[in-house]
Amino acid sequence: MCQQGSVEQHSKMLRSWQLAILRFAVTQDNADRLGVLAVANQIDRLGRQHDDQPEFGFFRKTSSEVFAAILRRDETADVILRQFLTLIDDLRLKRALAAALEIEHGEPASDKKRSKPATDLWRGLSSRGNIRP
Repeated sequence: MCQQGSVEQHSKMLRSWQLAILRFAVTQDNADRLGVLAVANQIDRLGRQHDDQPEFGFFRKTSSEVFAAILRRDETADVILRQFLTLIDDLRLKRALAAALEIEHGEPASDKKRSKPATDLWRGLSSRGNIRP
């Protein structure tokens, strides 16, 4: 039970980090950047089990890369932002961030609309006029 609570807490922190990045993408405000870094520091501390281990910094490093990409907005930056979008599992959050960044993202196949309805669905069947009572 404790382990499930820990996983749930980590999921909430990850979502908070992603939402904070969304907020920064919209505002590009320094206060929001600091908010992202605060959450990233918290998550990185969880990755460090003992004091003798080297400092874990994935979330701070990723945050810095995403900040730079948001502010730079060139071809290389768009690649970084697209890669970041692939890390987000929540489809609504992914769509919101893609919209805020003005980046098109690929929809999963199940979300895509059919381009053409199947016109040959009834091919080979006799019409109703041919049915005898």
